[in-house]
Amino acid sequence: MDSAPAEDPRLQQLVEGVVKLATGDLSARIEPSEKRDEIDAVITGVNLLAEELHYIYSDLEQRVEERTAALIEAQSKLQRMAMTDALTGLANRSTLRDRTQEALAAAEGGKRAPAVLMLDLDSFKPINDSLGHSAGDEVLVEVGRRLSSAVRDTDTVARLGGDEFAILIPEATEADVRVIADRALRALQSSITVGTVSVWAMASIGVSIGTEGVSAASLLRDADVAMYEAKSRGRNNVQIFHPSMLHATQQRSRTAAELRNAIENGELLLYYQPVVELATGRIIGIEALVRWVHPTRGMIMPESFIPVAEETGLIVDLGRWVLQEALQQLKSWNDVAPLPSQLKLHLNLSAAELLRNDLLEDIARSLERRGIDPGRLVFEITETVLMTRETEEAQVLGKIRGLGVGLQIDDFGTGYSSISYLRSLPADTVKVDQSLIEGMDNDAGQQTFVAAVLQLIESAGLQAIVEGIETAEQVSQLRRLGCRFGQGYYFGRPLPAAETVALLNSPLPSA
Repeated sequence: MDSAPAEDPRLQQLVEGVVKLATGDLSARIEPSEKRDEIDAVITGVNLLAEELHYIYSDLEQRVEERTAALIEAQSKLQRMAMTDALTGLANRSTLRDRTQEALAAAEGGKRAPAVLMLDLDSFKPINDSLGHSAGDEVLVEVGRRLSSAVRDTDTVARLGGDEFAILIPEATEADVRVIADRALRALQSSITVGTVSVWAMASIGVSIGTEGVSAASLLRDADVAMYEAKSRGRNNVQIFHPSMLHATQQRSRTAAELRNAIENGELLLYYQPVVELATGRIIGIEALVRWVHPTRGMIMPESFIPVAEETGLIVDLGRWVLQEALQQLKSWNDVAPLPSQLKLHLNLSAAELLRNDLLEDIARSLERRGIDPGRLVFEITETVLMTRETEEAQVLGKIRGLGVGLQIDDFGTGYSSISYLRSLPADTVKVDQSLIEGMDNDAGQQTFVAAVLQLIESAGLQAIVEGIETAEQVSQLRRLGCRFGQGYYFGRPLPAAETVALLNSPLPSA
């Protein structure tokens, strides 16, 4: 009897190859024979399958690696975004707080305590308003670059938002602080070129040096308090925190709370100061000025509470009250005896009020309800607000003019401005700041300068009103220089409504 035929060794190779593929060994290949039979066809198919699987797995592996790398990069980017300011690339508030905590923890281990410098730019808002936000961003980036060049490698420069920056100095001595603060001030002394315009972005700096047991939040708060102290002392200077400074901060908070109640409880009064035609003494306008009759502190002048109102947003409620009260008083005077046709009511309008959604409606409705001609009302607005371009504020100013209400540039000569803008400003009159006429009596050069300013205003098609006139000599000089209108203590101090009414139909002294 014949024996069974021997098993083809290729079958064993085929089985082993398939097992390897099944276990993930995609490099296994089976060598085909020269028979080119059905078994070889299966072997070729298995080899092709191995090639295809190898390609698929290689491609998948590459994609997984790429996706993993992308996820790692995205996570790293998110971490950087969480730690840095998007505009300047500096550390942000969160990073500053974390590093301050780390520096304080290191101080507990025997190292020196850290110090924080808080910086706020003194003239950034006018730059932003007049040149636009993109120009403002350029300035902020340059400020960040200059501050970074003024510190040591171990220090941290952060942008906290807006125009506020901070510097963390780990292991600081007072000498270290003064050196770096001085470097920071000097770094910001030179102008910054934005397009074709040169601007200045100097800073007020507050410093807080860590002490035993102080928290990061307290250290940052104290630096902020010292920074406000620097602003109150003329700006562009450095102040080191002292506990007594907290009293001023607490006083501001108390003033804000009491002012809110004052608006609601009728503690505010309006005083009125005349605007006069210099040649005749005839009153051509009255400016309404707010006073606060505090129940325990007595009469409070506006310079003591208007800045607080602006900081806290209460200026909007205050402005709304002034508008209603002043227009009602104007109507009351006119009901008793018709007012001179040329008499205009001047009210101050802040930048914050321009963002009121109901401002235009409130003005129009208030005038109509009292039967007052819109031409009798003039809003005095600082030049930096009037210089705003392509913003919501600029549109509102145009609509105010559209109501027939006048606009006046206030405190001309004190703000950040460009003379080239004067002709295009949406205003009728310009109030020249009193600082320009100080010393004019004995200074021929100052007289020449004032004459040039008045000529500039006239050439722009505007009328000038000089404020702060205190002597007959100033009136005579201004008349000789061609100025027609003025305001100041020479003609009368601000008076309550009951005393103002007697002046409205009577000429005041001229020169």
